[in-house]
Amino acid sequence: MKKTVKAVCSALALCAALSTAGCTDGCMNGGDPNAIKLTVWVSEADRAFATQVANDFKAANPDKNYNIVIDIQGENDVATRVLNDVENAADVYSCANDQLSKLINGDALAQIAGERLERVKAANSAGSIDSATVTVNGNEGVYGMPYTDNTFFLYYNKSVLTETDVQTIDGILSKCTGNKKFGYPMDDGWYSSAFYFGKDLGYEVTYDQNLAETSITCDFDNEMGVAVTEAMWNLVKDGRMKADADDSKITAGFNDGSIIAAVSGIWNRKTIESYLGDNFAAAKLPTYTLNKGQANEEQVQLVPFAGYKLMGVNNYSKNKTDAMDFAEFYTNKENQIKHFEERGFVPTDEAARADEKVQADVCAKAITAQLAHAKTQKDVPSTLWVPMEGLGSAMITGAQSGNFDLSGQLKACVDAIEKTTKSGANNM
Repeated sequence: MKKTVKAVCSALALCAALSTAGCTDGCMNGGDPNAIKLTVWVSEADRAFATQVANDFKAANPDKNYNIVIDIQGENDVATRVLNDVENAADVYSCANDQLSKLINGDALAQIAGERLERVKAANSAGSIDSATVTVNGNEGVYGMPYTDNTFFLYYNKSVLTETDVQTIDGILSKCTGNKKFGYPMDDGWYSSAFYFGKDLGYEVTYDQNLAETSITCDFDNEMGVAVTEAMWNLVKDGRMKADADDSKITAGFNDGSIIAAVSGIWNRKTIESYLGDNFAAAKLPTYTLNKGQANEEQVQLVPFAGYKLMGVNNYSKNKTDAMDFAEFYTNKENQIKHFEERGFVPTDEAARADEKVQADVCAKAITAQLAHAKTQKDVPSTLWVPMEGLGSAMITGAQSGNFDLSGQLKACVDAIEKTTKSGANNM
């Protein structure tokens, strides 16, 4: 009897665990074996939204019997999980557009085509469609359905800073003290590259027919790049700057008042707004001072990456048409507006973006203004992130010790980013 009770309890516990993992259909009977099963992967923060979309999708298709399972997987490393076992990965999954090449190379993404493609193209912004467009063996195709921009902008406390102050980093720092700082994650290449992009510096990547990188060049260490790095170094060693400001430190800083402005993305909107209340404000990124104190001093607009989040369909899905239907439903106008209302995600659907609630939103306005000064996150070197993190970390350490070898660290960073073709001196 005790063993039987324990077995029943274990089974019930397992079902409860599966339920909390995101099952939208009952666990007790294992679901209808004749149902069309779709597994969907989204971030933890999107679990509730995706569950509601799944329920709405089933209600909108009463002629079909769906068993939709929502599971959790962050967009930043979804490619790794998918490619570990493509055939058994999710039917539909959310991903960042900069992972497309890796996913396509692994045959893990189905191409959108026909009337569905025409609908998706007609509905969404040109930039978002371009982000999902990849050329494979000379053939251009769209491999995901966009639903929101993915960039960063400025949050600030408007009881301390004015709209004029936040136009420049100098203006922000003028209102900062050692106890009230400006947060910028200088040890994260996604953020720090905005300084180089502001002066049209960048990289070039070439690919073979399998979308594998064959060569990478980067000009961050040319004469202009050295000047940009000097400007960054001057900021990092400024006591009013919090250069190691990751998400947790930024939100905590807005909470206790130790940060009065910081760069971040829409995912932190609700938390920061809850702390600042009526003093919550947002704007496009400020400018920074290049060649400070010299005759050629100038203000340079920070230019961030503009990525996009997409819903992709697994090429190995056993129910590919239904998976496509779900991905299109998830990213349609109505759901993009709901996603905006729930999480603040600015729609890529043009009609949804024109909705009065979106148009009136302070963060939507900031993002729209920022997208006029942004670099599409496409064809980004896989080698970019770690060296840029190292460069920023060396600056932060140098600010503490008073010693930073700018030329040496910058050269090491660029050397680590660059790769030559297999026939070159430095094989990949």
